[in-house]
Amino acid sequence: MARGSECPNSHLYYYSVKFALSTYATLFSILGLVVLCVGIYAEVERQKHKTLEGIFLAPAIILLLLGFTMFAVSFVGMVGSLRDNRTLLKTFFWVLLVIFLTELLLLFIEIIFENKMNAVFHSNIQEGIRHYYDDLDFKNILDFVQEKFSCCGGDEFRDWEVNQYHSCNGSGPLACGVPYTCCIRKVPGEVINTLCGYRTLDKERLELLDTIHVRGCIHAVGLWLKDNFEATLGIVCSLLLPQVRG
Repeated sequence: MARGSECPNSHLYYYSVKFALSTYATLFSILGLVVLCVGIYAEVERQKHKTLEGIFLAPAIILLLLGFTMFAVSFVGMVGSLRDNRTLLKTFFWVLLVIFLTELLLLFIEIIFENKMNAVFHSNIQEGIRHYYDDLDFKNILDFVQEKFSCCGGDEFRDWEVNQYHSCNGSGPLACGVPYTCCIRKVPGEVINTLCGYRTLDKERLELLDTIHVRGCIHAVGLWLKDNFEATLGIVCSLLLPQVRG
């Protein structure tokens, strides 16, 4: 009787894991395909108005690689789970494990060689700031990062000095200032003053604490990653759990 009662439970467990894995892989296949299509569109647009060559400054390239990887790996997992193909499922698991370990390795490298990595990122971000108004992809991403992480520039707010329109040697309305995405919003949803960063580059940090974010985005994003390392690790492990159990 015990063996008979265990059989339905084992079948239920098998189909539950199979359904969860199939759903997981299918959703990520669709998501990967969407990201890939967006990357293709962004790359076509980037080629029309290309001004930047660095890989860190080409979001379209990153989207293409991310979308292709997500779609290919998830598609293998989806087919493997639907066809009960052990070879494909093992391939799916090992590829995910390699990606996971690679992410951990890159994170540890960034922590250990933080100064060198920051210098590389700073150099690329400065190049992007120099062409801020020429590359819409980079502009949108930097604006999002500056607003999301309450930061300004790469290493600090004075990085905007390298842009010809924001340089203190300029003569336009943006001269010696920073974009409005660097400004501190005191009231959520308030109308943005696009010139709120006017004449801030020639002032000291303490004078600007209530006006703009003075810390650089490299430090802000790095601090966020360190603060959320355990949560990120937990999410990744939970995503890998169905494959480990399977």
